[in-house]
Amino acid sequence: MEAPKKLVGSVAGCADDTLAGLVACNPGLRLLRGHRVALRADLAALRGHVALLSGGGSGHEPAHAGYIGKGMLSGVVAGAVFTSPAVGSILAAIRAVTQAGAVGTLLIVKNYTGDRLNFGLALERARAEGADVQMVVVGDDCAFTSQKKAGRRGLCGTVLVHKVAGALAEAGASLDEIVKRVSAVAKAMGTLGLSLSPCSVPGSKPTFQLADDEMELGLGIHGEAGVRRMKVMPADEAVETMLAHMTDPANASHLPLSRGASVVLVVNNLGGLSCLELGIVAGAAVRGLERRGVCIARALVGSFMTALEMAGVSLTLMLADEELLGLIDAETTAMAWPNLVAGPAVSQRPEIPAPNEGPEPAQQAPSAGPGAKRVQQVLERVCSTLLGLQDKLNELDRAAGDGDCGHTHARAARAIQEWVRARPPPAAPAQLLSALADLLLEKMGGSSGVLYGLFLTAAARPLHNRSDLPTWADAMDAGIEAMRRYGGAAPGDRTMLDSLCAAAQALHALRSPGAELLTVLASAVQSAEEAAEATRHMEAGAGRASYISSAQLLQPDPGAVAAAAVLHAVLEGLRG
Repeated sequence: MEAPKKLVGSVAGCADDTLAGLVACNPGLRLLRGHRVALRADLAALRGHVALLSGGGSGHEPAHAGYIGKGMLSGVVAGAVFTSPAVGSILAAIRAVTQAGAVGTLLIVKNYTGDRLNFGLALERARAEGADVQMVVVGDDCAFTSQKKAGRRGLCGTVLVHKVAGALAEAGASLDEIVKRVSAVAKAMGTLGLSLSPCSVPGSKPTFQLADDEMELGLGIHGEAGVRRMKVMPADEAVETMLAHMTDPANASHLPLSRGASVVLVVNNLGGLSCLELGIVAGAAVRGLERRGVCIARALVGSFMTALEMAGVSLTLMLADEELLGLIDAETTAMAWPNLVAGPAVSQRPEIPAPNEGPEPAQQAPSAGPGAKRVQQVLERVCSTLLGLQDKLNELDRAAGDGDCGHTHARAARAIQEWVRARPPPAAPAQLLSALADLLLEKMGGSSGVLYGLFLTAAARPLHNRSDLPTWADAMDAGIEAMRRYGGAAPGDRTMLDSLCAAAQALHALRSPGAELLTVLASAVQSAEEAAEATRHMEAGAGRASYISSAQLLQPDPGAVAAAAVLHAVLEGLRG
């Protein structure tokens, strides 16, 4: 297996480049010359306050540099990807904040051997120089069922420690006070990860392999092995498995969680999970905690501590009282901390009442006369035509879209069939078109549903007071104008408008005295079918197809084919 693709300048320089990019985009940050260290730009503001430094290997962005700012970290020392930072750079960061006037420095370190060693050595050297430095090691991993000699790994809970310590330092707390408080916080939290895929250090192969139908529970943020491999399961079940493991008293690293407890919940994207999935997991986590009688006092959802491109999620729970919530809610300028409205997370919130609908058009009783019968006949022919074309339209759409044009039109056909079976449609033209517009907007879906809805809504207006043949030509023009105005397409852009505009041009003959409907409509259908076939040779100017090379568009546009087929079905229905 080759190393996965990465969008980097160079493998060797990626850690420097990402830090430089962050600083370039954030006026509140500065690089420390000669070191992979980012510091607050306003170092002078540290005078009389405790400075907070953290860091570790790169690859966990936005951790840790994203949490530099007033009310959080004073600076961050970054190593290469998944590699502890150099002792010299850690010491340089301590010197920088000390010389800026900080009254002490706290090092916040995740529990990994390299980080403990390098930060610890830098601490000892700084103390030898007379600096007041202390270190808190965070180990919040809830994965392992038995105690490990190395202790619990440091995971996303470290970010909450950053926030609590930052709020305390900003409020003027002493170094000893901050150490005491955050040490207690670190013991009252737990984190557990779940992954659907591995990650890969730039230039290297993935750190491990997972089968397509597998997920791994309890893995670390560097791809370290977890505690269990499981078959992929729905999000609700996966989250319940995570919460059960995190709170199981038989698990030596569990978080004691009793009914009535209040927690801060962090739903953390490990790097490659979609935001859609993350929201689903967040909802499942809230429901799972509510079932346990736990109050989710605050919920943070996003990417807080990642593992490169790993498609996974971690859940962090921190037991919280009102004082601790005040520190979580305290203001910070750190760019990666979410701008939250202070308040609890709940699975059910009161809904805003739906607005009053506009006045409904006057209803006309369905007619049982020949007009109503002809309407039903036409609609049935249109529906059977679209259902018969489903596979063909899908095949045409695969070249330029997502291959669902046939499904979309079939969905419209089935909706019309159900509507007609439930109640005879109105025979009055304006009411018929308006009712069809509402139906397609609700049931058809996709851009086609909106475009047909626009067309029918606009076409109905000229027919409110008149329904003679010239007015039907006016209705066709009005519908096309609405589609052009809001859809942005024009004739020649390889869309359904090519068929409709060709038909509309032929329907202008209805304005001539003595015009015969079926003759003119037959001419319009022929023009529409020829226009649909001509789209085979056009370059798309609108819609998804406009992003595809014209050399790849060798078939007629499915929307144009469908529109021509609808017109042909109308003609056949009128002929009876």
